[in-house]
Amino acid sequence: MSLPLSDYEKRKQISVRGLAGVENVSDLKKNFNRHLHFTLVKDRNVATPRDYYFALAHTVRDHLVGRWIRTQQYYYEKDPKRIYYLSLEFYMGRTLQNTMVNLGLQNACDEATYQLGLDMEELQEIEEDAGLGNGGLGRLAACFLDSMATLGLAAYGYGIRYEFGIFNQKISGGWQVEEADDWLRYGNPWEKARPEYMIPVHFYGHVDHGPDGTKWVDTQVILALPYDTPVPGYRNNTVNTMRLWSARAPNEFNLKDFNVGGYIQAVLDRNLAENISRVLYPNDNFFEGKELRLKQEYFTVAATLQDIIRRFKSSKFGSRDPVRTSFDAFPDKVAIQLNDTHPSLAIPELMRVLVDIEKLDWDKAWDITVRTCAYTNHTVLPEALERWPVHLLETLLPRHLEIIYEINQRFLDKVNAMFPGDFDRLRRMSLVEEGSIKRINMAHLCIVGSHAINGVARIHSDIIKKSVFKDFYEFEPHKFQNKTNGITPRRWLVLCNPGLAEVIAERIGDEYISNLDHLKKLLAYVDDEGFIRDVAKIKQENKLKFAAYLEKEYKVKINPNSLFDVQVKRIHEYKRQLLNCLHVITLYNRIKKEPNQHFVPRTVMIGGKAAPGYHMAKMIIKLVTAIGDVINNDPVIGDRLKMIFLENYRVSLAEKVIPAADLSEQISTAGTEASGTGNMKFMLNGALTIGTMDGANVEMAEEAGEENLFIFGMRVEDVEEMDRKGYCAKDYYDRIPELRQVIDQLSSGFFSPKQPQLFKDIVNMLMNNDRFKVFADYEAYIKCQENVSALYKNTKEWTKKVIKNIANSGKFSSDRTIAQYAREIWGVEPTHHKIPAPDDPRE
Repeated sequence: MSLPLSDYEKRKQISVRGLAGVENVSDLKKNFNRHLHFTLVKDRNVATPRDYYFALAHTVRDHLVGRWIRTQQYYYEKDPKRIYYLSLEFYMGRTLQNTMVNLGLQNACDEATYQLGLDMEELQEIEEDAGLGNGGLGRLAACFLDSMATLGLAAYGYGIRYEFGIFNQKISGGWQVEEADDWLRYGNPWEKARPEYMIPVHFYGHVDHGPDGTKWVDTQVILALPYDTPVPGYRNNTVNTMRLWSARAPNEFNLKDFNVGGYIQAVLDRNLAENISRVLYPNDNFFEGKELRLKQEYFTVAATLQDIIRRFKSSKFGSRDPVRTSFDAFPDKVAIQLNDTHPSLAIPELMRVLVDIEKLDWDKAWDITVRTCAYTNHTVLPEALERWPVHLLETLLPRHLEIIYEINQRFLDKVNAMFPGDFDRLRRMSLVEEGSIKRINMAHLCIVGSHAINGVARIHSDIIKKSVFKDFYEFEPHKFQNKTNGITPRRWLVLCNPGLAEVIAERIGDEYISNLDHLKKLLAYVDDEGFIRDVAKIKQENKLKFAAYLEKEYKVKINPNSLFDVQVKRIHEYKRQLLNCLHVITLYNRIKKEPNQHFVPRTVMIGGKAAPGYHMAKMIIKLVTAIGDVINNDPVIGDRLKMIFLENYRVSLAEKVIPAADLSEQISTAGTEASGTGNMKFMLNGALTIGTMDGANVEMAEEAGEENLFIFGMRVEDVEEMDRKGYCAKDYYDRIPELRQVIDQLSSGFFSPKQPQLFKDIVNMLMNNDRFKVFADYEAYIKCQENVSALYKNTKEWTKKVIKNIANSGKFSSDRTIAQYAREIWGVEPTHHKIPAPDDPRE
């Protein structure tokens, strides 16, 4: 089969990406050459591919900067309510192509680089992913920034500029090996250091209560240096800011504590201060109570709040003199959204600033804090909830601990007034958990200190109200909301799947890119032979392209006509990659048993990183690679079944694999996945979902019709019922011969002949203490997978379901999510107003 058109050839035919005006192209070439000229040092007059990438990045950045400055001026003049999205993670991926898409420059840049004899795709591959996040939560923050700019909100993302992001994953002998992600090694053309806004952050010390108020004294100071990255909206000339803090030691750091001879050591110790922004903690849905992590969390909120207050006080353009001295208007001008509990210290920190520094009385300060802050909960897994030991807070942040105690006391007084004598309820709702180690429950702090609390899918928000935070819901039901997650269609369709974006635009125009609900118009084309053919053809091209990529990168040949069955996400027991593995082994056994039967060929791909300290997750990766080693080299199987582990799954790899997938695996135990957003990306890109009724799958099934997804397995009620009765894995093992065969193969070393005991931990967990009940859903899953294979044989019927899914995926745009946050939590109205471009006259 011939290879599909190159992206360049394809884009030459594409309208979705903006017109390549002749003058635009020649300007771009001129600027590119100018940047290239200044990139090359005198003694090096041969350009490397990286020089070309930087020249192109700087050329594109030139188009951003004027809009960025004008946007910020516009905000100063209009003085709108500002939205501050606080997150310890921003999983941005690459910036170049996204910027070209949002500024409408992609075609012109394609044409310019082509005329210069360069390959655009090769240049894009040089850019490092900004991997400043673990998975869902960090990528959601990135999609939200895109949507906030696209909806014209005066919004700022605030977090940490980690020197090392999420580790690079190498697979060696089937095992995960972590490598540091030195993403800043060659510099980052998209950021701008802003030393003029450097801010001191305090740690340690003690608290003095004197006649003239409370003072936190004898602290250690660390400086927060901001780096700004522009965030362009989609073709509206709005460019917002993501401001990430980097830790710097002040010049006098530690020097005064040493005698003269200790000077060298004192200077070396500056590293200790700067370690705060060194590395991202690589845990997803798991709390690690380390002092450095607590420092990162406080560092972020302390620097950010000082910045927010400075901006609130001096809201006239170019003026740094305070124009606002009263804080009465603060909640009308400032909204702070806490992305999970990681920035929860914003609540006591804002109280400290208002009470200790600005001298407001407690009740006034508390009213301002609650009206300003809102909290998004991202998980119900108990091991993920942050509970900081009191002794750690006492040492690191003594004043904040006092404030938390005071918040707790006043809160429990109110609860007691409403439920007099219910001491058990007081214990459950307290911010302070008594036990062998006394801890502060950060989720409780967030709930008490915010005016709105939301889950990230309807089923998740219901679980929060019904069980996890039931007491709080009964106490203040008006605070609880749902905001179902979404994804940005710019990156997750236009950028990663230009072919599909174009065939959609040919039918319904391109307004859907900024209003994804327009995809509903595709329902008129469900039976249109031409459209069915186009959609199937694009999918086949994406599969061919991905197969070529796999052959180049992994040296594996796969059958591009096989069903591409993909599960990419963090490796975690609750996401049940093990259930997927059991299915693959079952298929293998069936083919071996009846080699002459017709089987629908499948290529199963699993990808994702395991937290470095998570033994079971690392064993799961080893199992996937071991199964692949056996199946992929069995001549009886041929190309009917392949299993591949996708190494180093990250945003830029997601952009390649998602458009190529036929089947999307979303198979968590019902009630464990808060939402999921990968599920939405697959749906939008024309893969069908096999999934449980969990997270946003529920709403996807509602939008597209349950008959257009492959839904299987226990519902939340069934899981709860099983918890009451007790789950016995052995019952399933005894009753289901195919399951028993699979488990016996794992136990006997069939997939690890050199180490027969290798998978005993997995077998033991599945048989004796599987919290996520893999066996309970095995039969239903296998049956459902048979339905998948049966439908896949009928390309036309399969593609009709695909079209129905795409047409009904409009709800899952992050634009919709952000519009709901804006109206229902932040009290601002999204706008499609276009700011004048830098070269347009001002209004």
